[in-house]
Amino acid sequence: MMVRRGVQRFFSDLRLSMVPEIALASGRRADLMALNDKGEIWIVEIKSSVEDFRSDRKWPDYRAHCDRLFFATHSGVPPELFPEDCGLIVSDGWSADLLREAPEHRLAAASRKAVLLRFARAAADRLLQAELSANPI
Repeated sequence: MMVRRGVQRFFSDLRLSMVPEIALASGRRADLMALNDKGEIWIVEIKSSVEDFRSDRKWPDYRAHCDRLFFATHSGVPPELFPEDCGLIVSDGWSADLLREAPEHRLAAASRKAVLLRFARAAADRLLQAELSANPI
């Protein structure tokens, strides 16, 4: 949560819209999905330790659901651990720094539409649930 909170604050400063823990069509769950003002879809995979990164083999699948793929971690994890063909963000829990920009690999139009619909529906469903929880009948 500490890493994600810092990334979310950083992305908020960049005026990106975000949905954490979003289910993808592949059945995987992205730690954080963001949408910028150009319509680019970013996925951030959060890794809290060297072991966390080494034990995870699912992250390459996320490329099929985004235009840019980032890893996010904290200063206790060596940055050279992460692949050069992904962006890298380091968070201190309060904010974050972009150490490496993620290369763009544009989604096909049909894939983009499907991901955007998933993003929009998840955001709308969570807003509704928050409102219903805050105002029980």
